[in-house]
Amino acid sequence: MTQADFSRKREASFAGRATGLNPVSRFEILDRAPVDDGWHREEPPPIRTAVTEERPRSMITRNSSPDIGFDRSLNPYRGCEHGCIYCFARPGHGYLGLSSGLDFETKLIARPDAPEVLERELRKLSYTPAPIALGTNTDCYQPIERDRRVTRGILEVLQRFRHPLILATKGALVERDIDILAEMSGAGLASVGIGVTTLDRDLARRMEPRVPAPQRRLQTIERLARAGVQVRVMVSPVVPGLTDPEVEAILTVARDAGATSASWVMLRLPHEVAPLFEDWLDTELPGRASKVRARLREMHGGALYSARWQHRMRGEGLHAQMIAKRFALATRRLGLATGMPALRSDLFERPLGDARQPSLF
Repeated sequence: MTQADFSRKREASFAGRATGLNPVSRFEILDRAPVDDGWHREEPPPIRTAVTEERPRSMITRNSSPDIGFDRSLNPYRGCEHGCIYCFARPGHGYLGLSSGLDFETKLIARPDAPEVLERELRKLSYTPAPIALGTNTDCYQPIERDRRVTRGILEVLQRFRHPLILATKGALVERDIDILAEMSGAGLASVGIGVTTLDRDLARRMEPRVPAPQRRLQTIERLARAGVQVRVMVSPVVPGLTDPEVEAILTVARDAGATSASWVMLRLPHEVAPLFEDWLDTELPGRASKVRARLREMHGGALYSARWQHRMRGEGLHAQMIAKRFALATRRLGLATGMPALRSDLFERPLGDARQPSLF
């Protein structure tokens, strides 16, 4: 077997994954790489998803970022089987001693105690309610949620406490929880954002291999909206030189499906994500790679990414300004520029009982 044959066999085993690379994190001092030692004559088996469990002591994560509109969030899972090649959360796996590449997509951590831990935090007399964001790091409706139901448990806690919720996802499984989300949204307690990166089915399959197809996500917007849920379309991320021509088209079909507001974020490539994305470009879209790189470097002072506050979400320069202006014009024309209604925090109350021991009163 030649080295080329070995490489082709390795690629075949990564079907349905955004990357076959598994680079060490920035915290490691040693590197690793696959080699053909002459013994592997059979095709390697497909890479399977493995799930372990974590027992967190707290669930609510606080932030003071001036770039985002909430100060607290929670995530039921670490890692994400959706496998979006551009995911800014990939480097977080490095804190676990895992890779931001294939490990991020295949070595997942579930937090089954999340609903109970969250309830304990909400019951503290020192807790002051404000909208909490769910699914902002890794997707709370990735495939393992179908069986694990951690997100469902979190929603049940938030509903009982009448706690405001901002939810973001690319997963169609959110439709399962319409009963909770519709009731909370009707009370001014919840809004849902659905991410649509491109309308090109083939491109989406390559960039987001285990995310529902774009047309399926539009159907999710329609079903949520029909049930009375406040829905925002998230054109995120915008990949300059690749998906930015689709901004107006995405906004139009999302509005027609029932979205009432819209948001966007420029592609972010922190730490290990940049080389992973570059390898993906060179492999999947070699004819577009140089253009995308040039646009990104123009937006970030010659680098592929800059994490500066008030810059990282939008970039700078002519093309960044053009995308921002086009988005603003399109949302005004389509009636999507008003934003979501403010969520209510005044309804928050600590129930006397809990799910296991309801109150007698």
